[in-house]
Amino acid sequence: MMTVASAYTNYRQPKMRWLPAVPEHWNEQRAKTFFREVDERSKTGQEELLSVSHLTGVTPRSQKKVTMFKAASYVGSKLCRPGDIVINTLWAWMAALGASRHVGIVSPAYGVYRPRRANSFNPAYLDYLLRTRVYVAEYIGRSTGIRSSRLRLYPNQFLDIALIQPPRPEQDRIVAYLRAQDAHIARFIKAKRELIALMAEQRGILAERAISSSETQHLRLDRVISLLATPITREPEVIYTPIGMFNRGRGIFHKPLTEGKHLGDSTFFRIEKGDLIFSGQFAWEGAVAVASTEDDECIASHRYPIAKCKRDAVTPEYLYTFFLSKTGGLILNHHSRGAAGRNRPLNPRSLLKEKVPVPPLHLQREVSDFYYEELSVRREIEKEIALIREYRDRLIADVVTGQVDVRGWQPGPEDVVDDAALAALGDENEDVTEKEDGDGED
Repeated sequence: MMTVASAYTNYRQPKMRWLPAVPEHWNEQRAKTFFREVDERSKTGQEELLSVSHLTGVTPRSQKKVTMFKAASYVGSKLCRPGDIVINTLWAWMAALGASRHVGIVSPAYGVYRPRRANSFNPAYLDYLLRTRVYVAEYIGRSTGIRSSRLRLYPNQFLDIALIQPPRPEQDRIVAYLRAQDAHIARFIKAKRELIALMAEQRGILAERAISSSETQHLRLDRVISLLATPITREPEVIYTPIGMFNRGRGIFHKPLTEGKHLGDSTFFRIEKGDLIFSGQFAWEGAVAVASTEDDECIASHRYPIAKCKRDAVTPEYLYTFFLSKTGGLILNHHSRGAAGRNRPLNPRSLLKEKVPVPPLHLQREVSDFYYEELSVRREIEKEIALIREYRDRLIADVVTGQVDVRGWQPGPEDVVDDAALAALGDENEDVTEKEDGDGED
């Protein structure tokens, strides 16, 4: 991966002190000089639905594996056009914003800002610039709200932020350079994710072999698990860690620490390591997980049925693997009734009556052992991906703010950019920025 180490010759201190020193010949003006807020609405609701991500900016929803509530009609949604800046007002503090390259529609709650003059910015340059940490820190400082997770960046605050503007040919060169580096990084991430997928496939094969044993029994689920039925006694001043879940078997995530008095009206249950947890809203999409040591003592709302496995009959890692198989998925789908999206809740009572294959314990334990080997590899890979993302963030920040001069860079044969491959830059778990938390719970 080629990097460029040279700096510009002359720098100046920008008017906005939170910006680093910038090349002397670069322009700096408030966003309102370059953009104006627009509120153009769709009359048909038939335009392409766009998603706003902190990693990949404004992209067609069809290109993302995101489970979202589908509205009955999108008439009245905000229209955006190529070159517009789109900001998720509620998630700007997570850099959920970007410059659109598409004609499409976004939520009416989003901010849409249109260029006052065509071609003053390369939209891709803005896309990189606006998600750098120095800008994100400015969004946080200018946002209002009672909690960090509910900060809102309103139009007058965004339009008052300074944008740095290199000459357009330099913007184009910066974009070409960063896209080439992104292509290298995307290939690295894709290869790592493919290894994770391969191990998951191997675990599934182990489970299939176990099921094919002549000693496998088909037992009602309530014979091998029981559902946790005793909620916690909530203490108003105690700080709890609520959980959410990703679909497609991607596990559990922790929500912000919350005092008992701020947990809302839900009933909550305490999680222990080894619990098998289902998302009550998205079990039909594989939102199933085994609680790890990190999840011990966290809490889950009544929307997440928690199963205690009878360890003399079944292991949670085997059941997790089974429910992610085609057969297990069909069972979860069958017991999740209703319309699409949010309106397909899992019926735990009917699920417990379902018969599932229960192989001999020693074969289940082979699946469990492999699960923990896979988990160890996954965590190491996640660390590697996190490090390469940190490198990418630093590189982007240095280049788009002029700390590094790429005007002399020329692409080589290894710098081929495949737009489809760049999708790997997205985070598998980034759907939480869509305000749906991946499990249907806000």
